[in-house]
Amino acid sequence: MEEVSVTPYNPDWKNEFEREQDKIRLALKGLDVHIEHIGSTAISGLGSKPTIDMMAGVLSLALINEQYIENLARIGYEYVFKPEFPERLFFRRGQWRAGTHHLHVYKYQGQQWNDQILFREYLKNHPDTRDQYYSLKKVLESQFKHDRVAYTSGKADFIREVIRKARQDTDLVEELDAERN
Repeated sequence: MEEVSVTPYNPDWKNEFEREQDKIRLALKGLDVHIEHIGSTAISGLGSKPTIDMMAGVLSLALINEQYIENLARIGYEYVFKPEFPERLFFRRGQWRAGTHHLHVYKYQGQQWNDQILFREYLKNHPDTRDQYYSLKKVLESQFKHDRVAYTSGKADFIREVIRKARQDTDLVEELDAERN
């Protein structure tokens, strides 16, 4: 199992997302798909585990059939069944508990999709909150160096609070609504 290692922000993460996005788009050819870079590696200046988190939005999760799952497997993304998350499909590239890339498939513009965008944009627009998140991640890294599950769980309350604040940020919500329309 990979150790939890929070590294300083790396601008190459954006380039890595762009390369992967093109491959994923081809693997999901035929679907109306929207792909976004999410998570800490998508936020300039925020240190992170060097795992590229991405999400693909589709009109319905039911559209991701065996053919698409096989297409994603051919480019290195293994489907990981997560019954605790019925609102998304999860694909990992890399070893178990040491993935280098995570692909989350959500219903496009569904609640989870929107929350991911709100979280990312709120942190981009609030450097103080971004820095608090980085500090929390460094504390959790030292506490849970060998336990990625506990590290991830330790961030949950902070993430929920940021999403709550983002939903109340009318300027941010209006800006995102305008971009969608």
